[in-house]
Amino acid sequence: MANFRHNHNKQHRGVGSGMTTKVGVFIGLVYLLYQGCQFLTGGSQLPMPHSDTASNSSNTETYSDLDLLLPKGKNDQVVKHQYFAFNYNEKYEVVDWVVHEVTKADIQKPNVQRTDNFRPDRKVKTGSAELYDYKRSGYDRGHLVPAGDMNFNKQAMSETFYMSNMTPQVHSFNTGIWRELEENIRDWAYRFKHVYVATGPVLSKEPIDYIGDNDVAVPHSFYKVIVDLSEPELKGIGFIIPNKVSFQPLSAYAVSIDEVEKLTNLDFFPDLIEDDIEEEIEANYNMKAWKVDQKRFEIRKSKWNKR
Repeated sequence: MANFRHNHNKQHRGVGSGMTTKVGVFIGLVYLLYQGCQFLTGGSQLPMPHSDTASNSSNTETYSDLDLLLPKGKNDQVVKHQYFAFNYNEKYEVVDWVVHEVTKADIQKPNVQRTDNFRPDRKVKTGSAELYDYKRSGYDRGHLVPAGDMNFNKQAMSETFYMSNMTPQVHSFNTGIWRELEENIRDWAYRFKHVYVATGPVLSKEPIDYIGDNDVAVPHSFYKVIVDLSEPELKGIGFIIPNKVSFQPLSAYAVSIDEVEKLTNLDFFPDLIEDDIEEEIEANYNMKAWKVDQKRFEIRKSKWNKR
């Protein structure tokens, strides 16, 4: 399994508890030393231990094997972290796609502090973009897997700051409609309990710019695919949004999953969605089933777009 989180029941202390405590302290020190070394080198980190007080039994969640979430079509350099997976495109120095899950259980957990530890992704064999590529470029380091989706523990939060999870985004796009879509997805995850998300830049169109020594592509537009496989109403929707400021509602950019697949030459969640319902979910969407927050849209137009 990609990850399984549950409560840890406190064990009764008995004979030998002193030795157990010493061993536990030793293991903890080794763990902290390893984490420190990994942070300095930019390498992947061990999963953070889960706190008994961070969740309760109602928040228990089983996570899908990441292999089940992988799209088909562009899988030449797949990288898996603890909480998401992606395919890295060396030509453009951005990912083709990234997949992850958002659950009500995680949304209900106490938020950890945002890490902002931007760093190269050493798991990318050809080398990811670097922080300096964005310096004085005029573009934001735009998250694909949002930090807000991963603030339920430190490891998940930290992973979102690999440079492989960044793409150059126009500032008013990043802080405007992209933010609005991300926040609505968390609303949907809360309402539907569990959603699957695929995100990426549209690379079938010529990038609008290139930045940095590594020639990181500035995508013309971005997409998201969201699927809810919870009974009783199984459904999916896609969004294709230009990388620029927008004063249009999210519904103006809503499309079927089939349309996103046609544009990107990808087949989303083929191992996750049953064959007998795949055509229905991917060919159709009902915006009424994906209710958006109207107040958030008004705030975006009046404030977020102007930041």
